[in-house]
Amino acid sequence: MRVYYDRASRRTGVTGEELIRQLETRLDAIVLRLGFALTQRQARQLVSHGHVLVDGKRIDVPSAQVKPGQTVEVGPKGRNLVSVREALEITLDPPAYLYRNKDEVKGTLSRLPERDEIPLPVPIEERLIIEYYS
Repeated sequence: MRVYYDRASRRTGVTGEELIRQLETRLDAIVLRLGFALTQRQARQLVSHGHVLVDGKRIDVPSAQVKPGQTVEVGPKGRNLVSVREALEITLDPPAYLYRNKDEVKGTLSRLPERDEIPLPVPIEERLIIEYYS
């Protein structure tokens, strides 16, 4: 978390929003938001087991940062997993900053997310997190 804070504090803009944006553009978070997994742990496992491709290359690091314009897809073996098929059926449409193609089990980060677009499970006051790390 300290590394994410340091990166966010070096960027221009509001540090708290940058911190949340960095966490939201992690590969495992993108896999979750695209609806390829039902939970964060499931998304992390899907990535670490090598089922996720970014721009056609296998990435097995859940903390890898996804940049706007990059395509995230589930590999051929991963598409047949029951958990992936179930997640695609159950999950709603992804947030506005993501584009998903359910048939190809593929999605794209079209742009960086804005603070109010990020679907958080609970209200977060990022100001308190920044105060703690500063």
